[in-house]
Amino acid sequence: MAHATREAAPADLDDLTLARAQRGDPAACRALVERYQRPVFALLSRMCGHGRCEDLAQETFLRVFGALGRFERSGPARLSTWILTITTRLALDELRRKPLRTAPLDERIAGPGRTDEGAERRALRASLQRAIVLLSPEQRAVVILREVHGLDYDEIARALEIDLGTVKSRLSRARAVLRAALEPEHE
Repeated sequence: MAHATREAAPADLDDLTLARAQRGDPAACRALVERYQRPVFALLSRMCGHGRCEDLAQETFLRVFGALGRFERSGPARLSTWILTITTRLALDELRRKPLRTAPLDERIAGPGRTDEGAERRALRASLQRAIVLLSPEQRAVVILREVHGLDYDEIARALEIDLGTVKSRLSRARAVLRAALEPEHE
């Protein structure tokens, strides 16, 4: 599978800003949202589609702030991983309620037939987005957390509350589905 471009993992908030956010300081809370809104939106758009992102992102940050007082900086997860965990669980719940509509893989991007690198990258990205819809929500979550957000297997296992072996098998199966879906388009 061609690797998706990973989102640059934002540096976690410094201890002082996190402590201020945990106390409800508006400037620190704003700094937290500004720091993590891009990866939250990226994860949600890849999991659920662009049309659902705004409401789900708001719900994510409401949940983050509702539980922020219980987040322990010295705990097992980084703040970014903890926030992406909340985001992923919310996205999975949403997908269980309202599954994504699938688009046929044979739909091609209409265009003037340019072969420049930018057009090829856009075509590959569009193909990958269509193929990702074929994955179960659980497989999609594992792929996105690993390939896009760069979480390691242990972080994914903790985020999804599954065994390490389950992470590996879901990732392997998801990659096989993506490879099979993308091969006819990009031989």
